[in-house]
Amino acid sequence: MADPTDTRSATRARVVDVAAHLLQSEGPAAVTTRAVAEGAGVQAPTIYRLFGDKDGLLEAVAEHVMAAFVSAKTAKEAAAVAADSDPVADLRTSWGSQIDFGLANPAVFRMLSDPSRIQRSPAARSGQRVLESRVHRVAATGRLRVSEQRAVGLIQSAGVGVIQVLLSTPPGQRDLSLADGIYDAVLAQILTDAPAHADDGPTAAAVTFRALAPRLEALTVAERDLLVEWLDRVIATG
Repeated sequence: MADPTDTRSATRARVVDVAAHLLQSEGPAAVTTRAVAEGAGVQAPTIYRLFGDKDGLLEAVAEHVMAAFVSAKTAKEAAAVAADSDPVADLRTSWGSQIDFGLANPAVFRMLSDPSRIQRSPAARSGQRVLESRVHRVAATGRLRVSEQRAVGLIQSAGVGVIQVLLSTPPGQRDLSLADGIYDAVLAQILTDAPAHADDGPTAAAVTFRALAPRLEALTVAERDLLVEWLDRVIATG
């Protein structure tokens, strides 16, 4: 006898796949209860039982699409760490993939750009952790001149803004080089020209030391926490 939980999960996955295809190919207006039910081979009440309403279904679809994208990014980040690749180059690659994803999935991007949706999206939070990891790797090389938190905020803000501007422009008129120009401007704000040294002042050195402090196993946990607190204070006033 089939497990009802497995059956429900399989049905839910099938419905989400059908809705995701409609959303990506035809937009949110095409994701009607009738169209999704017909495509998934279920009755309309099944969709309401699984998702509550159309908005609930759209949220599940956005989460599904975003989760697949983040999963691929996470795998690439793990491979980059294992290969000890250039973290600055990896950060640029990540920026490019994020811009491409937003342009290829405008409906998902718009839904997940809503702050209230981001706060409850596991995929969005996972995506932020990948970006934080990449920025942390840059900091550990001595190339970051601002705090990791500020660097992440600047990159995220710039990325959302670029995607919004490009999506608001007719496809044939989009200046795709805008993304590179904005990213270079962000890099000028967050990176040093070379690994931090004394001439860069205390802030750049503190950022680098802050990235490495958790690895100082000769110190106790309390001592490492205190060191991080001191370094955060230096960075905040830098």
